[in-house]
Amino acid sequence: MPRPRIRTRHAAVSAAALVLGAALTGCEGVRGTPGAAGAGDPYFPRLGNGGYDVRHYALTLAYDPKTRHLEGTADITSRATQDLSAFNLDLAGLTVHSATVDGDRATVRRAGHELTLRPRHDLDDGAVFRTVIRYSGTPRTITDPDGSEEGWLPTADGAVAVGQPTGSMAWFPGNHTPADKAAYTVTITVPDDVQALSNGERVATKRAGGRTTTTWRTTAPMASYLATVAIGRYDLQESRTESGIPVLTATDEQVARETAPRRSADGGGGPSVLSRLPSVLTWAESRFGAYPFATAGAIVERREDLGYALETQTRPLFPQDALTEPVLVHEVAHQWYGDSVTPRSWQDMWLNEGFATYAEWLYDEDSGTRTARSRHESAYAHTPNWAFAPAAPPSAAAISDAPVYERGAMLLQKLREEVGDPVFFRILKGWPAEHRHGNAATDDFTRYAEQHAGRDLTPLWDTWLYGTDRPDEP
Repeated sequence: MPRPRIRTRHAAVSAAALVLGAALTGCEGVRGTPGAAGAGDPYFPRLGNGGYDVRHYALTLAYDPKTRHLEGTADITSRATQDLSAFNLDLAGLTVHSATVDGDRATVRRAGHELTLRPRHDLDDGAVFRTVIRYSGTPRTITDPDGSEEGWLPTADGAVAVGQPTGSMAWFPGNHTPADKAAYTVTITVPDDVQALSNGERVATKRAGGRTTTTWRTTAPMASYLATVAIGRYDLQESRTESGIPVLTATDEQVARETAPRRSADGGGGPSVLSRLPSVLTWAESRFGAYPFATAGAIVERREDLGYALETQTRPLFPQDALTEPVLVHEVAHQWYGDSVTPRSWQDMWLNEGFATYAEWLYDEDSGTRTARSRHESAYAHTPNWAFAPAAPPSAAAISDAPVYERGAMLLQKLREEVGDPVFFRILKGWPAEHRHGNAATDDFTRYAEQHAGRDLTPLWDTWLYGTDRPDEP
């Protein structure tokens, strides 16, 4: 995700506690213990939950852009990873009307964004169970520690949902840690005068009573922060890459109208950049290996609707003014580095952003514009890159700061120089293949690189990944 640039005001997540639902009488067979109310992330310790692993989210949503009202049902299939007497889900705002576990009503208690569900029967370790939650309300916009906005962002003709790092809890209950990836089916009903998009494949569309219902399916595991919904009036375009991957792009109709004359006259502007998406994907496959998903695409919003581009899985989001070729390359690279291989915790953010930034450098090099070495030297001279070590941001507000992006890319350039091009480019392809559709941490990458280099690289990591002092030479 390129660093956010737009800041506006919205209320932060409320921490007020309230209790929902009536307690059931006589919970039976108490044997388990409650799952943890947090996944232990070093920057967001209460985000995510313990005791279970989500396998599939079936989200059924209805949204009215005029009233900004959302009706939702989350049907969540999970597997218990311990004997559970209760478990938590993350949900910011919205009103919970009912909850069931395996068809039986469950007690629901709420404190801030934590929902605690106590099922009628304890859940055995290894058991697969189904949770259904009905909820509604006006979804919130969440302000991050760095001041950027995420969650549910109302637009002039609809809304867009973005989730990095915590915003997905603004529109559906879930286990919102990047370490718990799942498949998704998202069914969205909206008025006929707007369209609704999400990740993955569009598998069904039906119209009735002035409303359109569209179902989207993502079978490859996806972290919840990469899930998106975009509602509005769009110009849809379909194409394919050279390898046959279907590509669906959606451009806000106003943006499409504003840029159409420039597109036809000289090939400039947003749409011409977007039209290069299939060729950028083809280039990325040549450098990073086979594209890891069944579909690809992009969604382009008005500049005032979204403050940054984001690598939402299979269909990255761009505000109009961020749709440049470097940012397009950056978000495409994230489909390998960040989406398919997802960080285990937000401390590992450089594994997303360092690789995507280096992809920009490599694309320029392959295009004959500027070498990656030259980009490295410019980054070396940029003082903000030395504020902290890329593998150890000092706070949640710093996880999208310059060292995570450019120092991460600098480390990759130094690794390339240390091991040579043949080994480096094998690492660049092998790393996302090794951890395809999984999670990984910094230590996983350093071990992987040393295995393929055939030697210890501790001095490299100490200087460029964990060090804060600028070395004497770039």
